[in-house]
Amino acid sequence: MAEQKEEVIKVCITGAAGQIGYSILPLFATGQVFGVDKKVQLNLLEITPVLPALNGVRMELDDCAYPLVDEIVCTDKADVAFKDVDYAVLVGGFPRKKGMERKDLMAKNAPIFKAMGEAIEKNAKKTVKVLVVANPANTNCLICASHAPSIPKKNFCALTRLDFNRARAQIAQKLGVKSRDVLNVVIWGNHSATQVPDVNNATVNGKPAAEQLDAKYLKEEFIPCVQQRGKAIIEARGFSSALSAANGAKDCLRDWVNGTPDGQTVAMAVYSDGWYGIAKGLFYSFPCTAKGGEYTIVTDYKVTDEMKELMKASEKELLEEKAEAGVKD
Repeated sequence: MAEQKEEVIKVCITGAAGQIGYSILPLFATGQVFGVDKKVQLNLLEITPVLPALNGVRMELDDCAYPLVDEIVCTDKADVAFKDVDYAVLVGGFPRKKGMERKDLMAKNAPIFKAMGEAIEKNAKKTVKVLVVANPANTNCLICASHAPSIPKKNFCALTRLDFNRARAQIAQKLGVKSRDVLNVVIWGNHSATQVPDVNNATVNGKPAAEQLDAKYLKEEFIPCVQQRGKAIIEARGFSSALSAANGAKDCLRDWVNGTPDGQTVAMAVYSDGWYGIAKGLFYSFPCTAKGGEYTIVTDYKVTDEMKELMKASEKELLEEKAEAGVKD
């Protein structure tokens, strides 16, 4: 009897030679996403001028001799990169440069994510799960999904797990506890400065977080800190978040695939169906659980009037971005 061939999970990572790509590849290669017994094929996509650098990354991956890496494909052709993939992590995009308006950033990224969506539609498995990391992540995700009409919208997600992780860390530092002690923080809305970090349903060591943190701190320090954390890292480091963004993407995909721990919610920017009064047809961050490779939005969290107002401001920004990107319902 012929030996059954071991399943190899095919993953496409775009922008793989960039800082986030460089940080994320070891996480996939060591089983931190799918499991320590799951072999992976890494399809690495870059723009043509960056192929020499991508080849250098490939050399380093080879030199790591990762037991779980079955094959590495380096290419500048989207049709090759997305061929029969199970998962896609879209890191490559046009970065915001000094003096750029948001509409300028949209104009640069819209054609990139249109092309990504079309390549996914044409080449990927119809069960593919797509995580968008490149900013503006929520609207890039919307553009991509709208150009892959045969892939269910529920198979797309934009990264707000980084914001979720940032929020947990800030609360842990404030209260002198570990990040793992802080559960069920919510990130509402856009991965931008309008995002809404919310502790009203969170617990710290099993007790309500809101009872342990004063309102002044939450409004004047916590929320602005999480909203502006990316900017603060650029100012400190001279580069945008890479290590933490890669880690957030790993956390998001790991939980999406393998499930969230019982009683815990995480932040995922998913396609809105009108939950919490948010407009349909946007990728908006909600509290989610996951099981068996599918996420579920938690729809019964309490939302204060103050949070509702902030949530609507983030929704407004996303509606503006959608219009600027030219996405039609």
